[in-house]
Formats: sequence, C-alpha cells, structure tokens
Amino acid sequence: MDRRRFLRDASAFGALAGLTALTPAWARSAPAIGPARPPGLSPTVRRPGLVEYDLTIDRTPLLFGGERGTAVTINGGVPGPLLRFTEGDEAVIRVHNRLDEDTSIHWHGLILPNAMDGVPHVNFPGIAARSTFEYRYPIRQYGTYWYHSHSAFQEQLGHYGALVIDPAGPEPYAFDREYVVVLSDWTFEDPHAILDHLKSRPNYYNEQRQTVAGLIRGEGMGLRERLDWDRMRMDPTDISDITGATYTFLMNGQAPDPGWTGLFRPGERVRLRFVNAAAGTFYDVRIPGLPMTVVQVSGQHVEPVAVDEFRIGNAETYDVVVEPGDRAYTLFAEAMDRSGYARGTLAPRPGMTAPVPERRERPVLTMMDMGMAHGGPGMDHAGMDMGDAPGGHGATADHGGMDHGEPPAPGHPAAAAPVLAHGDHAAHADEVAMPGVDHAGLRPPGSLPEVTPHGADGHGVANAMAPDQTRSRLHEPGVGLGDDGRRVLVYTDLRAIHPEPRRAPDREVELHLTGNMERYMWGIDGKTYAEDPLIPLVYGERLRLTMVNDTMMNHPMHLHGMWMELENGHGERIPRLHTVVVKPAERLSLLVEVDALGPWAFHCHILYHMDLGMFRVAMVQRPADWAPEALAAMYPAGLPAALARPDLARR
Repeated sequence: MDRRRFLRDASAFGALAGLTALTPAWARSAPAIGPARPPGLSPTVRRPGLVEYDLTIDRTPLLFGGERGTAVTINGGVPGPLLRFTEGDEAVIRVHNRLDEDTSIHWHGLILPNAMDGVPHVNFPGIAARSTFEYRYPIRQYGTYWYHSHSAFQEQLGHYGALVIDPAGPEPYAFDREYVVVLSDWTFEDPHAILDHLKSRPNYYNEQRQTVAGLIRGEGMGLRERLDWDRMRMDPTDISDITGATYTFLMNGQAPDPGWTGLFRPGERVRLRFVNAAAGTFYDVRIPGLPMTVVQVSGQHVEPVAVDEFRIGNAETYDVVVEPGDRAYTLFAEAMDRSGYARGTLAPRPGMTAPVPERRERPVLTMMDMGMAHGGPGMDHAGMDMGDAPGGHGATADHGGMDHGEPPAPGHPAAAAPVLAHGDHAAHADEVAMPGVDHAGLRPPGSLPEVTPHGADGHGVANAMAPDQTRSRLHEPGVGLGDDGRRVLVYTDLRAIHPEPRRAPDREVELHLTGNMERYMWGIDGKTYAEDPLIPLVYGERLRLTMVNDTMMNHPMHLHGMWMELENGHGERIPRLHTVVVKPAERLSLLVEVDALGPWAFHCHILYHMDLGMFRVAMVQRPADWAPEALAAMYPAGLPAALARPDLARR
C-alpha cells in the first residue's frame, strides 16, 4: 500500500470512529459475554400477538479528523435498531420523521399488504417532513431481513437496520448464540456528487484500473480482446462503480480498525445473521480457520451447505452457523473489487484479536465473463452438461425522486405506456401458453435455462455491452473467486429444506438488464423507468421471469411483495429468494406466484443503478382489470398499444 493510500485510509478510520457513538446497543462490541442473542429495541408495546415500535428518523452531523458529514439516523443510530418479531405477530411501527424532507421505510423481503411496502409514489405517498406514519401488517414468515429508506439517497447516508423474525415453531438447526452482522459502506461525499462523478467519468473511483502503459502492452490480452474492450469502452478492472477510494467499509457501523467484536464461550455453536445493507458494495465473506455452514438464504431455510466463503450482493441475507474453538477469529468481508474490507472479530474473551488476511489481487474480467464467444478455450458452452451443476462448488426513489423523469404513479390516467416484456426476446402475451392449454413451449419448472445466442439486440445507445451469448452461471462463484482451493458458495448449492410441488408456469417474461458504462446509463430493455415504467402481471398466474444481463456489472435484482423461486435445477427444492444476483452475460430464470394485488417495485439494489433507471413497477391486477374497457377507463387519453392485449383479460 502506498503512503498516500495509507494516510487516507488512516484518516478515514479516524473520522469514522465518530460513528461508534452512533452505534446502537445490539451492534456494539461486547465488553463481556452477554445474552445468547443480541438486544433488540425494546418495544413500545409487547403482548401476545402484538409488537409495537416507535422509530425516529433524523439527521446527525459528524465532524471528526477534519472530515464533516451528516448521517441519516434511526433512533439516533447507524445502523438503526434491531427489530425483533415472532412469526404470527401483528407488527405496528410508528415512524416519526424529523427531517425537513420526505422519508420512507421499506421492509425488505417481507410479504405484506401493498400499502405497507413503503415505496414512495408506487404504493404510498411517503412520510412527509415533520410527520408520523404508522405501518401495520401481519408477520407471515420467519428469518433474517432488514429495512431501509426508499427515498432519495438516505440509504447511503445510514438509513437502514436489521429485522429478525423468530419462527413460530422450533428452529431446524441447533445453535447456542447468535449475532446480527450488518455490512454497509460509508462515504463523506454527498451521494449526488458521487453520481455526478460517475456520470462525468464512470471509472472515477477505479484506482486499480490499468495504466496507459499496461493498455499499450496489452497486459494478458491478445489484440482482438484489446479491441473488444475498446469497442465496449470498458476497462476489465471495472468490477465496482464505487470503491474504497471514497468508501469506508463497515461491519455493524464500525470501521475496520478496530472493528466489531462478538464474544462466545468455547464449544458454543454460533449463528451469524449476515445482512448486506451497502448502497454499492458486494462483499466476499470468510472467517479464516473456521468453516461456515449456510443454513438460511433470503430468510428462508435451506439444506445445510459447508463453505469457506460466500459472496453477498447488495440486499442479500445469509445465515451461517460456526463452531469456533478457544481462540480468536477474524470476520473478513472483502469488497469484491479488493479495494478494502470490513472487519470483525469472534473471540472467547474481550481484547483478543486474530490476524487480518492480506487483501487479494484485484480481479480482472475476461471476454469469457462478458459472454464473448471468441473468449478462448472453453467458450463453446453449447455442449455444456449443466446437469452436474446443482450442488457443485465453483471450481474445486424516493424512488419517486429518482432521476427518472418523474412519471405519474402507476394506474394514473396519465401514466406512461408500459410494455409486457422485451420486444425482441420475450414471449408476447398473445403467443404464450394459457391455463388449460399445452405448455410444451415452456421448459419444466425448476430447470436451468439453456445457452442462448445473443449478439446485437436493438437496445441502442442505452446498451453498449451486448454479449455474443448468454448462459446460466448459477454454478459459478463469480469473478475473483473459486481458484484458490476454498469452498465457495454458489447458487446451485441452494436447496429448500422441504420439497414443494412446483406448478408449471403459464407464461414467460424476459427482461434484459442494460447499461452504457461510458455514459453511466442503466435501465431494463434499454429504457429507464421514466421511459417504460410498468410490467403488467395478472393476479393468479404462475410466471417465469427470465433475466438476461447484457452488462459487465453484477446486478442484485429485488422483487417486492412476492417470492422469486430460483430455477437452479433442484426441481421441487428450488430456493425462494427476495433478491438474486445476475452475473455479467448470465441468463437466469425464476418462478413467481403472482398472488399479491397492486403495484410492486422491481429493481437493481445498487442504489445508483436504481436511481438512474434500472427500476420497474410490476403491476398486478385481476384479469377483468386488464380488459380493454377497463384499460380504456384507466387511460381516457388513449389506450397504450402495449396493453391492447385481450389475452390478459382471458387469463
């Protein structure tokens, strides 16, 4: 590490020490071995079947080490308080907004009434400045979740917290102690300035990019590959948009030095509930010398998987169980681009620490990662035996305030015309199988998608990165992982703990995740939310949602209000997810039981991608509401051509 980087990092650590004073009790380093589970916020009211909390949103100025900033705090803390419920409870949460601007809270991964989902200008108006809003909803699930603002850039500024729901019955896995581990990223820069930097120069924060001399020498690349990267106007080291050049990476609100500490008694089985609340950072998580057993993903139980490391995308949650010995261990959460890390310690006694691992070499994308057919040996995937992929380890805004052009709320007579799916790739509604009709055109539920030729796609300037072919990459750990002998979790490892019959899909919608790095533009099917806001869905249908990533970036995609069942080859044991990472040049599919009426957000959970347009509203209506006469009443100025589809009403 050079001296300038060292001094800057040291300054950041010193400045962030001020956040320790904002750390809530559950997230503080334990001075002694305490209760078996972290202390959550004391409810305002708790009685059988009812839990009430009061949350206050405010701004807290910071001035440390010459750096000045402002955090958006919940009950005075970053992260916010830990909220705890039991499956079957009624939740009542009053949010008191002391800001001079609107705010909101979205309950990430919870299945709840549409009006309680918390997305301004989609399913509620937001929480006005200096006002109070009451959320009330039934708790219908168990698991590890989190909550965060869906207004402007408040999430980046500290407006997030963890939420744990204990199951109504016994846990299927034994553990003696648990901790919640919230990973996030902090910057003293104004998020609007970050966005301006990225718009003016997308590699602004990439201090690891190749040098001019290296590019001239073509380090590790042949002529054709150099020309391809130049044609796409990309750098193969652009793994993350925003890096340790401005971010300090936090674990439970604490900077890496000294980091967070959790204590245990030797012989205990410790459950760690990991939440990635970062605005822009993927983390690779490992505990050197201590294997982990993954037991829950997206708050849902899975068959135990023994791993040494896992990648956690923005908004994902993973629960692991470890059995530490009588020594200290480092919890090491390394940024995917290797520009920094968050750090914690598991120890049997206060004051103990363990060595911090050396940071690994930066990963570099290849043409193979980008789905380019000439990317060298092994690129002919047409004959790939994907049958062996399941179970195998890899290799061994408001967002009504987003820069979307402020389209009217979904369902408003003046709303922009939505489309059903991607024009060139999707099965249009008038071409798809209907209930009671032969479904031979759709592959069996739970199966993996096939390798698909791609190439030019007609998305125009909004998509500069179309791969030659797309394929399932669920069996791959991701760039920078899987080549060092460690067991790395992959999506094909995930199997639901109990089998469930999987109804065949009625139809398929294919969406392409698109972007232009040079202009820092992000969208779906080459369009922003302002240009194309809606995905029409029919209440009661069984949908196959296929996503194709045409970009060089990983995108953590989140659907509000409904589970996504990842088709990873495990048939009746495919896992349920609230957020799924789509790798570059990947084609993956999910099954969705469309069982929740109303408008539901669907978006990339990298905050800046969402803000610039990788966002849609999945509008769920009954068949009669998609009838031409109903749509004509909804759109008196003229029926959008994309909705003039009688098959939607027939459903």
